[in-house]
Amino acid sequence: MELIIDANILMSALISIKGITFDLIFNDKIRLFAPEYILEEFEKHEKEILTKSGLSKEDLHLFLSLVSVRIEFVPKEEFEGFSEKASKITPDQNDSEYFALSLKLNCPIWSNDKKLKEQDKIKIYSTKELIEFLK
Repeated sequence: MELIIDANILMSALISIKGITFDLIFNDKIRLFAPEYILEEFEKHEKEILTKSGLSKEDLHLFLSLVSVRIEFVPKEEFEGFSEKASKITPDQNDSEYFALSLKLNCPIWSNDKKLKEQDKIKIYSTKELIEFLK
């Protein structure tokens, strides 16, 4: 199964490395993609992430290295042709890159953001729904 993973899912895995979200990222039944800018978001919010997760800076970078093996980060240039359509679909403009990448790859988004389900063009899986789907 191919999925676009959003930043909140990665954040959840980071905060609870021994949790189900972290395990799902490393599930062989799932192939994950994300807009490349997600890495910039982590960098931009590094202090907040370190505070919430309780990790050291080195551990955060180790985590990002680990998940980078499982997630294919896609440069914006590869999906920006879908940006206009994505902007019309997404209920939250901050998530338009996830929608554009989803349109490009024709695959669902993995997010726990309930607002993203306020549209019917792209399938959104919550972590709970993903667990059920993979059973």
